[in-house]
Amino acid sequence: QVQLVESGGGLVQPGGSLRLSCAASGSIFSVYVMGWYRQAPGKQRELVASITSGGSTNYADSVKGRFTISRDNAKNTVYLQMNSLKPEDTAVYYCNAERLGFHYWGQGTQVTVSS
Repeated sequence: QVQLVESGGGLVQPGGSLRLSCAASGSIFSVYVMGWYRQAPGKQRELVASITSGGSTNYADSVKGRFTISRDNAKNTVYLQMNSLKPEDTAVYYCNAERLGFHYWGQGTQVTVSS
């Protein structure tokens, strides 16, 4: 099993930036595919970005060119750098670790984009 703890959420104005972090413990971090998901009120949870153990990345179309996912296997941490934030990016952001079909989730961190 792996335990995930997110941090870095908050309130930011449109056009601003935030960096989310997710610290993992309890298992071999490097073997997991790591991802960030988000869920806005009244909407389904959606994949924002993911990164494989080898560093290959995947992004939702809505965040391409604005968000960057990265991982530091030495620190057991995955990051989501979010730039040019829009009000529609407002959501609870969840860290996810996946391996062999098993998914583990963090508790979520709120991101609010508002003036």
